[in-house]
Amino acid sequence: MHPQKLLQRALLVIAIIFSTNPYMQAQQNPAAPLSLKQAFALAETRNRMVLKSLIEKNIAAEEVAEAEEAKLPELDFHTAYARITNITEFKSGPFGGQKVTDIHNNMYDVTVTGSMPVYQGNRINNSIQKASLNREAAGYAVQKAQKDVKLHITALYLGMYKRMQLDKLLEENVAEEKERLKEVKALHKNGTITKNEVLRAELQLKDREIQLINNRKELEVAYNDLKTVLQLPEGQPIVIDTLGLVPVTLKYDLAALTNASLTNEEFKMADRRTEMNRIEVKNAKANYLPVISLYGNYAYKYPNFMFFPPDWNAYTFGQVGIQATYNISGLYKNKSRVALAKEKAEAAAHQAAIVADENRDRIFRQYKQYEELEEQFKVTDAAQVLAAENYRLVKLQYLNQLVVSTEMIDADNALLQARYNRISVRIDAAMKYYELLHTAGLPFTE
Repeated sequence: MHPQKLLQRALLVIAIIFSTNPYMQAQQNPAAPLSLKQAFALAETRNRMVLKSLIEKNIAAEEVAEAEEAKLPELDFHTAYARITNITEFKSGPFGGQKVTDIHNNMYDVTVTGSMPVYQGNRINNSIQKASLNREAAGYAVQKAQKDVKLHITALYLGMYKRMQLDKLLEENVAEEKERLKEVKALHKNGTITKNEVLRAELQLKDREIQLINNRKELEVAYNDLKTVLQLPEGQPIVIDTLGLVPVTLKYDLAALTNASLTNEEFKMADRRTEMNRIEVKNAKANYLPVISLYGNYAYKYPNFMFFPPDWNAYTFGQVGIQATYNISGLYKNKSRVALAKEKAEAAAHQAAIVADENRDRIFRQYKQYEELEEQFKVTDAAQVLAAENYRLVKLQYLNQLVVSTEMIDADNALLQARYNRISVRIDAAMKYYELLHTAGLPFTE
């Protein structure tokens, strides 16, 4: 074969291999950064907690429909066939004067019965109202589930962002440690420092490399947690978008956040449960009242046992009317039911008040923590400047053999810690910012 054709075929095979290689495809088509807002949108359609709450909301809606159906009439259809014996009468005593009447031994029965409630102490309307309140509470539960998942996702994003920043710091520090190790080895080669100084520098480098490895493994774990929350395939590449993740400043004051927290989803759910328990008190009291309903039935039967001896003809019979029942035992049994329902209603009201108090306290605590973190901004900025200057001076003295390696290591650690603290405090403040919005029931994307 001509060498040029061989070359063309070889190039074609190589192209096919590269086009079907997943690694090469991933390199050619890197994952687009996933913003926090996009992650929220994915969670609303994929997260299992959110989907579960949506199903529970649908269940609550069906319960409303079921409660409303109690107003509709009840219809029953009954049919039967039986083989029956002849009729034996005893004219004299329990078993004396026996007289047997022959009858047809087949009996048929087709009956339709209907009833419709007219008055039940307002139980049906109460049940419908209770189911409607439960549906509202289920709707708020969906909103709360979405909020909780958003806060979880935000915490993952900020945690990963913090580790990304630490990764950069550690990478820079590892590079510096490697350069310092070269300088130390050169000084040792010249006989100006001892072998112990070289060992200390090597240990410092290894310690930083271990920190870098651990930090990257923790970052992988966080990415896996995010995929689980968003229900993404394990093999799907994902990169988070950290742009705009750390807000500049809080847009709400303490009073606005507190007022918002008193109407958040958790409080509304507690309020609806209180109303539901009050309706249970009404239902318990309804047991003191009579039940009135319309009823009717229509039957086709054979033979006719309305006469005696029975008539051997099929017949129809129907009736319609109104009936009332009154549970007399409710006069002495229902007292405990009413008392129990009242206690539950009172407990639910206290629970709603507890939720309001907890929201106020949580907002106040989180707001003060946010203020504390904001006040640390200037402190950490100044600390980083001081640590950098201290590192510069100690390094200069170390190279001139005026200080020992221990002081150099301490200065290096202090600088790394100061740089990390400056970043960490801002990310922690951002997390507290989102926690405040979560407690107040305000949107994260404002």
